[in-house]
Amino acid sequence: MLKTILVAVGNPYRRDDGVGRQIVNAVLRRVGRAELGPFDDGYDDLGHDLDCVVLQQMVPELAETLADYDRAAFVDAHVPHLGAQIREERLKPEFENAHLVSHQFKPSSILALALQLYGRAPESILVSLPGYDFDFGEELSPQVAAMVPGAVERILRWAGVACADDTAGGSA
Repeated sequence: MLKTILVAVGNPYRRDDGVGRQIVNAVLRRVGRAELGPFDDGYDDLGHDLDCVVLQQMVPELAETLADYDRAAFVDAHVPHLGAQIREERLKPEFENAHLVSHQFKPSSILALALQLYGRAPESILVSLPGYDFDFGEELSPQVAAMVPGAVERILRWAGVACADDTAGGSA
């Protein structure tokens, strides 16, 4: 099996911006593993065929982690004017024009950094969901909450992961 990492980006205290953590925990439940707690980033539990980490923003240090994986799926919220549906985009390792401010790093730039520094970058996709409510709070808007199961299915299908609830005996 290909070694895969799911990287969720967003602020869980700004409602829809925290959709990544919700998706990570749904994926973890589907594969029969414990959810990440509110202060867990997932780094303490790396080493599975499918690993999950949660970040508030893209950071260049992620390049070192990514270099150890065959595949990476990034998940984030986007503003509705980019579309009202789940978007899936294949990523290539390439530096994007951005100021060197960490919240402006893009996944493709982190992949390029991994390739440049460590000689490899995983095959990658970005799955993004529209965000409708970025106010303070931890609950997702009803529109985004309804899209979470579809995003989880897309990620698991892309990663080729067998789920605990997909097996006859119910075990992973």
